[in-house]
Amino acid sequence: MKINNTIQARENTEIKTEVISIQHLWAGYDHEPVLEDINLSVQELDFIGLIGPNGSGKTTLFKVLLGLLPPMQGEVRIMGMNVKKGRRYLGYVPQSVEFDSAFPISVWDVVLLGRLGKRRLLQRYTAQDRECVAKALRSVEMLDKRNRSLRELSGGQRKRVYIARALATEPKILLLDEPLAGIDPHGETHIYDLLQQLNEYITILMISHDIGAIASCVKTVGCLNRRLYYHGERQITPEMLQVVYQCPIDLIAHGVPHRVFPQHLSEEIKR
Repeated sequence: MKINNTIQARENTEIKTEVISIQHLWAGYDHEPVLEDINLSVQELDFIGLIGPNGSGKTTLFKVLLGLLPPMQGEVRIMGMNVKKGRRYLGYVPQSVEFDSAFPISVWDVVLLGRLGKRRLLQRYTAQDRECVAKALRSVEMLDKRNRSLRELSGGQRKRVYIARALATEPKILLLDEPLAGIDPHGETHIYDLLQQLNEYITILMISHDIGAIASCVKTVGCLNRRLYYHGERQITPEMLQVVYQCPIDLIAHGVPHRVFPQHLSEEIKR
């Protein structure tokens, strides 16, 4: 009986919770769909990368999850709730953040903005807010720069600050939109390591048009171009790429030419 209980306990620990459920989603603008019949189940502690060309609907998908764009059809659930209630469990890191370089906002104040949604209107920041901000900055190794002006930081450092701002909301899920855009290779390595550490306790959904960036750190990969091709695996097949990009794709990593995916046959797949 003791052995059976041990086996059952092990099986229970391996059961993952579904944190995002997307079923038959259609979404777009001015009655024109950009996303068509999207189905996706995101499990707790998944790290999913979605690749696709510009205009493929990647950012539109995030807008739906964040409640900024209502679906035309279909259902979206976050932590078992509708988007309006479930989006509070999301932390969002946009591709770029516009700010006035002459405005002297500090790293600490940028991350403190992540606590706005946790307070009542006009309520002062609390000791808990400040503790949460310190924890977020510590997790991205930027606490020692808390008093620095944002304009003084490198692109990679600013990206870590924006990730800390998202972490300050205490999310269960991180949505990352092109997190490596505009970052030098040295900064990319820091972001890779950081994301893998965060994935130990946070589910991550990342979108990018950069195949190399996606392949470097995610657990599973999907291809999105109006429709989603996702099989819960890390491998990207030539068929998936040709359907999404409509052309042969080779990967060049860090300036060193090497073929990661076999060369496509021009007539290999037509759909």
